[in-house]
Amino acid sequence: MVSSSKSKLLKTEPLEHKDARWAALRTWESSERLTRPQGSDIDGVGVVAILQDPSKPDETPRVLLQKQWRPPVNATVIEVPAGLIDPKESPETCAIRELKEETGYVGEVIEGGFGVSPVMFNDPGFCNTNLRMIHLTVDLSKPANQNPQPELEENEFIETFSVPLKDLWVECRKFEKEGYAIDARVGTLAEGVELAKRWKIV
Repeated sequence: MVSSSKSKLLKTEPLEHKDARWAALRTWESSERLTRPQGSDIDGVGVVAILQDPSKPDETPRVLLQKQWRPPVNATVIEVPAGLIDPKESPETCAIRELKEETGYVGEVIEGGFGVSPVMFNDPGFCNTNLRMIHLTVDLSKPANQNPQPELEENEFIETFSVPLKDLWVECRKFEKEGYAIDARVGTLAEGVELAKRWKIV
């Protein structure tokens, strides 16, 4: 597996509006994503994948994370699996597909109304980009999850790992000290877990 730590920024240069592929800039200094499929209310999904083994019910659940170098922040970012939605694809199907492609794991959407989040806007003060967070469980006892093999695109360099869900806040602080950038989805998830622990609401 190629290490994201070997990635580096080679060059930056201004981009003419006519040459933009991913975003269209407006005069009021906001941006608009151009990849949202017609008829879809979201651009993509983020995936909260919880690793569990039913044969080991006392083990602490672990959350699946990734290290991926991102040119806009010139840093390796700690992220959850994520991706853009295809035309006529449901958020659930998109999440299962992206998880399999990026990590090799096969997940199942959590039932009971918690599987799919409301539409969330990543940075509404600047951009219309949005997503739904999809919550999945990964059954480690299934044969498909014994030796997961990602199906990465040629330009993707992703390292997959997991940490105990209850320790996510502490792990994020450690990663920041080590020079990693923390994706807001990971940071917000970590903050929510820590708030629940500190205020004993679960």
